[in-house]
Amino acid sequence: MSPDEARPDADRRSDAQRDRAIGAYHVLDHEPRRELTALVDLAAQVAGVPYATINLLTSSLQHQVATAGFVGSSSPVETSMCRTVVDRGEPVMVADASQDERYADSPWTTGEVATVKFYGSHPLRTPDGLVIGTLCVFDDEAQKVTPEAAAGLAQLADRVVDVLELELAGRRLRDANARLAQSNERLAHFAGQVTHDLKNPLTSISLSLEALEMEVTDPYLVDTVARARRGVDRMTEMIAHLLAFASQGSAPGHDEVDLNDEMAAALDDLAGRVDRSCVTVEQLPVVRGDGVQLRSVLMNLVDNAAKFTLLGEQPDIEVVGVELEDRHRVEVRDHGRGVPADKRERVFAPLARLDKSVEGSGLGLATCRRIIEAHGGSIGVDEREGGGSVFWFELPDH
Repeated sequence: MSPDEARPDADRRSDAQRDRAIGAYHVLDHEPRRELTALVDLAAQVAGVPYATINLLTSSLQHQVATAGFVGSSSPVETSMCRTVVDRGEPVMVADASQDERYADSPWTTGEVATVKFYGSHPLRTPDGLVIGTLCVFDDEAQKVTPEAAAGLAQLADRVVDVLELELAGRRLRDANARLAQSNERLAHFAGQVTHDLKNPLTSISLSLEALEMEVTDPYLVDTVARARRGVDRMTEMIAHLLAFASQGSAPGHDEVDLNDEMAAALDDLAGRVDRSCVTVEQLPVVRGDGVQLRSVLMNLVDNAAKFTLLGEQPDIEVVGVELEDRHRVEVRDHGRGVPADKRERVFAPLARLDKSVEGSGLGLATCRRIIEAHGGSIGVDEREGGGSVFWFELPDH
């Protein structure tokens, strides 16, 4: 039976967990990272010794991934002095390891590999509590063990894990951003294809209905054709909104955008649906981003406010800029029907329509959220004092 076969199953499971954790850090097959090298240099100085290393222990090898005072290499895990620390999860610091029964026969103390005497080792523990290796300092001469050296080694061991975790988090974020960008690209392509495939037959249907509308005289048929035309128009508008929703949300530009100018352009675009005299605009901020996308947000929010005006009343909409400490806030205030507290998150979901009596595709607010979040901001809705809603978005001040 091999030594590995003789080991308890729990130990072999720990080895497998450690192998996976170490593999995730991507340090075994790369040059020593500058931050890790700086930490082992500092560890040697704190302990007052010439040598220090970061040892990561896989199931078969001890890997010296950063060293001070010597050139690192890999060696069989069975001969590792630090394996005791990894298995027990407790630090060790001895003045002369050659006189310690745990290490007296180790090739690292007998001269077969080295002649280690002073030896200090502190476990490297991941946030999940798994010990994957050690921060180790040593000397070929015996030295006095001091509390200051032990405390310093413990603090530096924590920083080693911080460096590994920070790099791992950064890599995962880059991977997630890459997948998100790919997903957005696929979504935009899909929506574009769907739009193309649906627009052609809809155009044909619309032209046929238009021709039929000119021929029929029976009131019932006139009404039927008119309803069909309106249905085609709504479907065409929904397809356009679907394409807008899919195509937005990619990384915006970093241009200087005056939201006053974009608001004016948005009101021009809304001229057929929203009376300009019903909209009061106070000073809006200058931000960084994509002017066309942000104009779309302003237009959607104002159009939405106008749609939900109380029956029989004229829209009364205010667009206001609010300067906060580290961000810009824009509020679109109305005196309409308001949004119940338990529905204020749902209104930003794709295809969500809380009031089916109001025409719309349910994609306008969802598109606004995609645009604002792509700009590094946030968007929401609150109750307006006295009735109505305050739709707002905030953008970073940079």
